[in-house]
Amino acid sequence: MLLKRKPKSRKERLQKKRIRVKKKVLNMRNPRPRLCVFRSNKHIFAQIFDDEKRITLVACSSLDPEVRKELPNSGGGGNCKAAELVGLRLAKLAKEKQGIEKVVFDRNGYLFHGRVKALADSARKGGLIF
Repeated sequence: MLLKRKPKSRKERLQKKRIRVKKKVLNMRNPRPRLCVFRSNKHIFAQIFDDEKRITLVACSSLDPEVRKELPNSGGGGNCKAAELVGLRLAKLAKEKQGIEKVVFDRNGYLFHGRVKALADSARKGGLIF
């Protein structure tokens, strides 16, 4: 749903950004799996989707036990260190379980800095190609 008027609420502004980003990502000529990021105040989540079959291939978050044991207790899951660990783990799972190497990065309307950038950089370091 595209909005014709100036968005008033924060939710409407974020929805408009998400639509704009998804339109660019989904219009790519070569169909690749999509790496989608969601961040909340306390945690970060990343999933790799196959949009043709409409299924989730791989998912990882800062709530996963393997990621939680590497995080310091005071930091929680809402910092750049947690995002780096999630990106590395997601890349490892994608290569081992599904054989995925090339993906399209969907930042889901968030600016590409901070936790989103840390996750993307660590996923690249883990072997995924955007």
